[in-house]
Amino acid sequence: MLGTLVVGLGRAGTALHLPVLRRLRPHQPVFAFDPHRTLDLPGVVATDSLTHAATITDPASTVVHLCTPPSARVAPLTELAELGFRRILVEKPLVANYADLTEVLRLRDAAGLDLLPVGQWRSSELTRRLRSAIESGDLGPARSITITQNKPRFGRTPGDDHPTAFDVEVPHSVLLALLLAGPARVDASRCADMLLGDTAYPNMGGATLRLRHDSGIVTEIRTDLTSPIRERRVTVDLDGGTLVGHFAVSDADDHAQLRVNTQGQQLRSVFRDDSLGAFLAHAYRHFAGEDRIADEPETGAAVVELITAAKERAGITVPA
Repeated sequence: MLGTLVVGLGRAGTALHLPVLRRLRPHQPVFAFDPHRTLDLPGVVATDSLTHAATITDPASTVVHLCTPPSARVAPLTELAELGFRRILVEKPLVANYADLTEVLRLRDAAGLDLLPVGQWRSSELTRRLRSAIESGDLGPARSITITQNKPRFGRTPGDDHPTAFDVEVPHSVLLALLLAGPARVDASRCADMLLGDTAYPNMGGATLRLRHDSGIVTEIRTDLTSPIRERRVTVDLDGGTLVGHFAVSDADDHAQLRVNTQGQQLRSVFRDDSLGAFLAHAYRHFAGEDRIADEPETGAAVVELITAAKERAGITVPA
């Protein structure tokens, strides 16, 4: 049985990973470490350091959930590798820039790490249905994809560790675009500031980018972090119709919706879609060698490369 160590007890670690772990593995203890925060939660064993964690777990059979900010991945990953941890589940995005990506991939090769970036939409039922509809060819070839992720993020932005709006929701969208349409390059992008009272938060208001896929499909990704509403919508335009999907917008309701429009007809379906739970369950099968996710961390690296290229096109300086 694989063990669990959660590193980083911010929102991703406490509000996303821990609740799913308690549901999926109710009788397995979870070890946790955060140098800035300690939680007293049932079933969670706090550790004083990564070194301490390595003495009370078996690093060779432990899955590490690395939930530190995207700009703070290299140092803890290096220490984890030195302590013998090899199975690493990394919160999205894998890293924040080219420089860190190069170092993380070098470390992966040198230490033999099994790196798996979190990509919950790859395990989404809505994603499966969209891919099936596109690949079947029943509605003809896909021409374009539009992905919209909007939500108000005023409360979290002032103390946020995300460097830009490209690092918040866009990694989900870019991964989805690659899963639906294949490899791509950045065609255009821009980023906006967030205005909150008299304070401006540079590059945190929202972002857009356009991807041109090798398959000929064009994807437009939009995210507005000043929106008054929450929305996670994907639209696929094909020769013979349109697919409009809505992912669950929060943990308040884990249902997704899909509408298929063809020549004046409309079919709508609503279905349960616990994408994060499905992904984490798949991740543990992956780390157990039972159901490998063969395209990672290469796909996660491609997401980082595309987002970094989008930042550069938008005039944002990133480490080389």
